[in-house]
Amino acid sequence: MTAVDRRAVERLVDSVESSLTRVVTRAVESIWEQVPAYADCPAPELRDDVTVHVEAIFRALLTSVRLDRPARREDFPPTEQQAGRRVRQGISLADFLRAFRVAQLTLWEQLLELGGDDPSSREAALSLVGQVMRVIEVGSSLAAEAYLTAQQHELAEDDRLRRDLLEDLLAARHVFTGPKQALLRSAGLGPDTNLIVLSATPVGSPATASPRRTPRDAIAALAGITAQGFAVARQEEVVGVAPAPSGGAAALARTLERLLPELRRQGLAVGISTRRSGLTEIPEAYAEACTARDGLGGEPGVIALPLLSSLDYLFLRHGDTARRLTRPDISRFVTEDLANGGVLVTTFLQYVASDLNARSTAEHLRIHPNTAYYRLERIAERTGCDLRSFADVLQILVAVRLLDERRDRPDPL
Repeated sequence: MTAVDRRAVERLVDSVESSLTRVVTRAVESIWEQVPAYADCPAPELRDDVTVHVEAIFRALLTSVRLDRPARREDFPPTEQQAGRRVRQGISLADFLRAFRVAQLTLWEQLLELGGDDPSSREAALSLVGQVMRVIEVGSSLAAEAYLTAQQHELAEDDRLRRDLLEDLLAARHVFTGPKQALLRSAGLGPDTNLIVLSATPVGSPATASPRRTPRDAIAALAGITAQGFAVARQEEVVGVAPAPSGGAAALARTLERLLPELRRQGLAVGISTRRSGLTEIPEAYAEACTARDGLGGEPGVIALPLLSSLDYLFLRHGDTARRLTRPDISRFVTEDLANGGVLVTTFLQYVASDLNARSTAEHLRIHPNTAYYRLERIAERTGCDLRSFADVLQILVAVRLLDERRDRPDPL
């Protein structure tokens, strides 16, 4: 560049510096017009933060031009701090970088405008194209790196806060202030909120092409069960606490039916507690969720206690003991009949569902009443039970529930 050209460049830099406040304001307004996320952001300090950052970026360009050298990473000291602020303010990386480019283009337009019709000034402005592009390149790379670093730090802090909160809840420490109280509010949880607790662990191999699973996969899968709440990875387990879904057990059943293929694809065993009233009941709810999860016997799926009968729950808790207490003749009957197609077991279950009414049983099974009577007599002979006695019927029912492989895990779905 000739001496005349150099003087023209310096005059151009002086002109920009003298109107820097106006140029910065113009750039900030362009960002608000062209990047909706900034205009929609509720953070009251955002505009002042952006103004500070834009001015720092502009000064980085002017410094590199005045010193006649390319822009360097150290020319952008506020970028790391500003990236962290954008993360906390909810601005995405794409919007952050778009705002960066909008500001740089605004400065470039200002340089061309100041170049005017004077040939030397116009030539000086055009000679800065390379340096402007270098500022955009270096600044954008640094901004992206700083944003991702800040985002990872924010995620780590958020995970730590969630873990600490969960451990407090499980230990029945329920006096929360500051960030933990804010997290509870954002999760829709209060002292008296009706809630459920979920426990999920990976079992077997996921039914996917890639065997790699992460806690975040499980957290994402659980997020479909309830829109609010929070989930935390505890080693191999993911624990979730959430407001009880509206719509009761029927709505929960529909949700789980929809999500079950994904839970199985992820290779997750999920247990869901009964509906509990308030934060103080979370330890008991967690114990219930673990019991339900373990009831899957190491297979992927879901057991939601709100969808089970009390009898099913007792099988979850004491199934092995109940098997040992079952009379041998009843166990033998159930096992042999199931091995041969289960015709008598099916008839018996319908008999129970029909309130011990043989004719109603025949109607539901679409068989002749005499056939139903015959089958019930065979059951009585082989078990030594009186099918008119509730106590005897209950013994057979317990045996069927325990020994029928189709029902050994009371997955309601």
